[in-house]
Amino acid sequence: MSEYPKSPLMGQMMSQPLLISSIIQHADRHFGNNEIVSRRLEGDLHRYTYRDCHRRTRQLANALAALGVKMGDRIATLAWNGYRHLEAYYAVSGSGAVLHTINPRLHPDLIAYIANHAEDQYLLFDACFLPIVEAAAAQLKSVKGYIMLCDRGQLPSDSKLPTLLCYEELIDASSDDYAWPIFDENSASSLCYTSGTTGNPKGVLYSHRSTVLHSYASAMPDSLNVSGRDTVLPVVPMFHVNAWGLPYSVLLTGAKMVFPGAALDGKSLYELFEQEQVTFSAGVPTVWLGLLTYLAQNNLKFSTFKRTIIGGAACPPAMMKTLRNQYGIEVVHAWGMTEMSPLGTTGTLQTKHLSQSVQEQELRLQKQGHAIYGVDMKIVDDDGRELPWDGATYGNLLVKGQWIVDAYFKNEGGDVLQDGWFPTGDVATIDADGYMQITDRSKDVIKSGGEWIGTIVLENIAMEHPAVQIAACIGVCHPKWDERPLLVVVKKPGADVCREDLLKFYEGRIAKWWTPDDVVFVESLPLGATGKMLKNKLREQFKDYTLPTV
Repeated sequence: MSEYPKSPLMGQMMSQPLLISSIIQHADRHFGNNEIVSRRLEGDLHRYTYRDCHRRTRQLANALAALGVKMGDRIATLAWNGYRHLEAYYAVSGSGAVLHTINPRLHPDLIAYIANHAEDQYLLFDACFLPIVEAAAAQLKSVKGYIMLCDRGQLPSDSKLPTLLCYEELIDASSDDYAWPIFDENSASSLCYTSGTTGNPKGVLYSHRSTVLHSYASAMPDSLNVSGRDTVLPVVPMFHVNAWGLPYSVLLTGAKMVFPGAALDGKSLYELFEQEQVTFSAGVPTVWLGLLTYLAQNNLKFSTFKRTIIGGAACPPAMMKTLRNQYGIEVVHAWGMTEMSPLGTTGTLQTKHLSQSVQEQELRLQKQGHAIYGVDMKIVDDDGRELPWDGATYGNLLVKGQWIVDAYFKNEGGDVLQDGWFPTGDVATIDADGYMQITDRSKDVIKSGGEWIGTIVLENIAMEHPAVQIAACIGVCHPKWDERPLLVVVKKPGADVCREDLLKFYEGRIAKWWTPDDVVFVESLPLGATGKMLKNKLREQFKDYTLPTV
């Protein structure tokens, strides 16, 4: 870590390290009676307070210490959003160990690779993931024991796992007399792996300092805007970049927390939103697609839900308009990456924009948004030259800041920075007011006749068509132009639309040469473990496709 010069006159303020344990201590002391509600795998709702959570978290910290867990040891989780997973968040990191959240939607072989690379010592998992854990266990080299997040009655007697422990038994047998240790705030706190769509996943090792600063920043009004007046339901999984930091920022502010568990279908989410009077949520576009479909089919409205953060993938403008205009929900577009903890930008308006027309405001809000404090960004050409912020020039997006990766865990991939900046792999524009808009991933952009075509623009237009459920655009080989766009579409149930209708839908909306050369209708599109479109799989599927223009 770099050493900076010291001033001859230093400040005379208390020096207290920024530690994750301080968040739950604050929540207990100042919001102790506030509620955490969890839908459990058993189907019932579990309720307790911040104070209860802190007590059980201290018990878990003692239990882990009794198992021999030491500072710096990696402890893995395979779990949905729930109160036991939250306890692990604070007990593991707060004790000085490292929380390693694993995505259960990955193949068992990939789960084994990640756990071995992390050198996980123990694995905590929800009961529903027992088959996955058993499938991966034979390949796990460092795991000493498996802890099922359940009570004794749910623990199977015929499991193939060695050293299978019961979470609630560990809690009951442990004292809540535990003093959170004080240590360097730059110590590792948690470990998340990238999705690995173009090779093996790489680990991003967060620090206590970076996590606490990210939590502060994410709670700000023009960021996620979390406050003690909110009831927050994070649909984004706790195994996906720490649920965008909400397990920290919600407790930091004293908001009520509602966990949905494994039931993420439209009906289950809607019922939980209404019953617990949720005001704010966050998730990827595919989740809201399912919820909107359920609302439309049953002619329903929300009574308390007023604001959502949508990220993880570009939110189609048609979805934003539906949420705003039909359901009265403020939609904040956000962007970030695992390598950024993850938050980088959020899309809210400034005072100067309030006098603009509704259409101008909508166009601005469709962008990924303005950098929050703690993140800086720039766009450069392929030679590294910085490009202007004019809203039209697009280039490679680079970022730096207090919670952005410096190197991958175990230095995988070597030196990843470019002159101190992290290359995101995104192609973007930045306008004069600092609003960034992703036009594509660098690996997804279509290069036609030496010019770039942004696929996200073409996908968003397609999804404005009333007959289109979801769409993806990829580049297909062309003998003259190198690549041309192919639109791959899933129709809404019962809808009828043809190729010519969709191509005509683009007229007057884009440069004519951007118009897709063809449209293919499919039953479904490949989605990754975090809900993102797997365009590499689409490109493989259509690698031999012949366009009608050839």
